[in-house]
Formats: sequence, C-alpha cells, structure tokens
Amino acid sequence: MYYMEIFMRHFGGVELQRNTALVQEAALREPVAITHHGRERLVLLDVAEYERLKRRDKQVIAIEEMPEEFIAALREPYFDEEQAALDHLLDE
Repeated sequence: MYYMEIFMRHFGGVELQRNTALVQEAALREPVAITHHGRERLVLLDVAEYERLKRRDKQVIAIEEMPEEFIAALREPYFDEEQAALDHLLDE
C-alpha cells in the first residue's frame, strides 16, 4: 500500500526527460512527484496502485454488510460539551 506523504520523491521535468528509466523504476516502488519550476505538478505511480485507488473511490457498502458497531454509532450520535456551546447558532 502506498501513502503519499511529504517525503514523496521528487523529479524535475528535465530529470524525467534525461532519466526516464530511473524515474519509472522509482514510481514502481512508490508514487513520485514530477515538478515544474519547483512545484509539484504530476504524480507518477504504479498502474496496480492506480487501479486500487480507482476501485476504492467507487466502493459501496450495503447496509447489511456494515459492522454492527458502525450502525450503532450512527444511531447514537455523540456530542462533545464544547459543541454544545454552538447550539445557539441553530436557534432561529
């Protein structure tokens, strides 16, 4: 599993052109950022990770498949005392 973090490896556009194979090999291990004028512009990642992210984005869970503790949490909303101080904003 990949995690895009602050420590993602960065390659400039010129470096990508000169060392395409090196950048591709790095992207097979973890996502890499391609920069333009020092700013992140693109992310290059392994196709399997891309497919995993696409599937995850469209993932739907039927209510029958939800864990009981999740359903119980929906039935019993929790309000912090600090949030109670905001109740006056709902008054008309």
